[in-house]
Amino acid sequence: MLYFSKLRITLVSLVTIFFIFIAASNFQDSENSLISKRINLGLDLQGGSYLLLEIDNEPVKLQKLQNTTTTIRNYLKGKKINFTDLRIEDKAIFFDISKANIELVRSFFLDKESQINPYYNQYKSHQFDLSVQENVFKLTLSKYALVEIKTSSQDQAIEIVRRRVDEVGTNEPNILKRGNNRILVELPGLDDPMRIKSLLGKTANLTFRFVTQNNNETFGVETLQFEGGNNEAIVSKRIILSGENLLDAQPQMNNQTNETVVSFTLDRVGAKRFGKATRTGIGKQLAIVLDGKIVSAPVIRDAIVSGSGQISGNFTFQSATDLALLLRSGALPAPLNIIEERTVGPDLGQDSINAGVFALLIGFLLVIIFMFFKYKIFGLIANITLFVNLFLLVGILTLFEATLTLPGIAGIILTVGMAVDANVLIFERIKEESKKEKNNIIAFDTGYVKSKTAILDANITTLIAAIILFFMGSGPVKGFSVTLTVGIFTTLFSVYFIARMLTGFYVVKNKEKVNLI
Repeated sequence: MLYFSKLRITLVSLVTIFFIFIAASNFQDSENSLISKRINLGLDLQGGSYLLLEIDNEPVKLQKLQNTTTTIRNYLKGKKINFTDLRIEDKAIFFDISKANIELVRSFFLDKESQINPYYNQYKSHQFDLSVQENVFKLTLSKYALVEIKTSSQDQAIEIVRRRVDEVGTNEPNILKRGNNRILVELPGLDDPMRIKSLLGKTANLTFRFVTQNNNETFGVETLQFEGGNNEAIVSKRIILSGENLLDAQPQMNNQTNETVVSFTLDRVGAKRFGKATRTGIGKQLAIVLDGKIVSAPVIRDAIVSGSGQISGNFTFQSATDLALLLRSGALPAPLNIIEERTVGPDLGQDSINAGVFALLIGFLLVIIFMFFKYKIFGLIANITLFVNLFLLVGILTLFEATLTLPGIAGIILTVGMAVDANVLIFERIKEESKKEKNNIIAFDTGYVKSKTAILDANITTLIAAIILFFMGSGPVKGFSVTLTVGIFTTLFSVYFIARMLTGFYVVKNKEKVNLI
């Protein structure tokens, strides 16, 4: 019936007032945790940068092959099996075995109990596929290993990217997986997109290695260039220390030389290794290598056993700050390439807001005029409900601190149309009932009841579409589906609780003279 109990009236009023209060918090500043909640503006509304990063897994695959080559060499030497020409070629490991030992080596690789078990090519989780042609063994990364590398690299890269972005202090960043080798980074309100691009583009792989003149060193050598110069040095491939052993890194001013440096602190294992290396390497140059380039190569004057040190390299304070940030956040597992980027200026974002608000106001105005002239006092009730519905929608989005995008505004505008559509269905149904029923209270109540099925069916089908958009879509599409979904529930609540309650008050008080025909 159109009669509402005092309890229902109280509950509907409290819920409505609560969400109106929450919605109003967007327009006031407060330190209260509830009142301070806000709707966040998306990238297209407040400006910022959009970056699509692609992970280059080739260096990771090469590193895995190199590590496996060392394992195989040690394994075969331990078994006293003669081998020749152990090499990496065409993304595979090759080595030659004398014909007399082929079956013996094959059995080692295929033996379930063998220490070389990770390369066994009949297990589901095998890392390598083994093939033998004459006396040449070939190991290639399996499909399982390739998938594992991609998944692991992406998970690690997302975590490192998130740390770097958080260190910069970007407001409400959005960092998401895209496929199995891409990362989407949205940075609303970013003032310096070039800096973040520079930070995300660096792998930040830090190593400490000795400079050497001995080309026949056991671990091998390589020639590396100095950062920002044409000088180069021969560096041992033996890694004394890596960035994994760093606990902290901070930019500082060296009081003695008056230059900006990066001071670092090592963990217990790193401090022990660093102390041992500097104790035995007094008089040698220790190259500090970042992403394949030498940052500096100081001469070791004394053993450093404190577990801390400094990196110098003609840094500005900004570059030292960025290097410290990179070292604190950790090295990326693989290089990241920026394959797509977009920058939205704050002016363009404000233009989008203005256009969205203007469209919403025009839609509201036309709907209000139509409903009032079509249904008079009941049109006025529908219009009041429409405003309340909008506040309910904004209040819920505010409570969950949702991110509003331009498609999200489109979802709000669509909600307005859906709310009006529900009221039109109800009023037209009431008109039909009023022709058959002389009692206005019964006619209005029957109109609400009999129109419920059509309204629910329409909203449920729209809800299904919104849910599909949410799970299948991305970014702005999800924003549209969220506002549309919330709008569906607020529409049903406002129509069948608020509008029905207000209509009931009016009809009961004016049951003799009310007329909708």
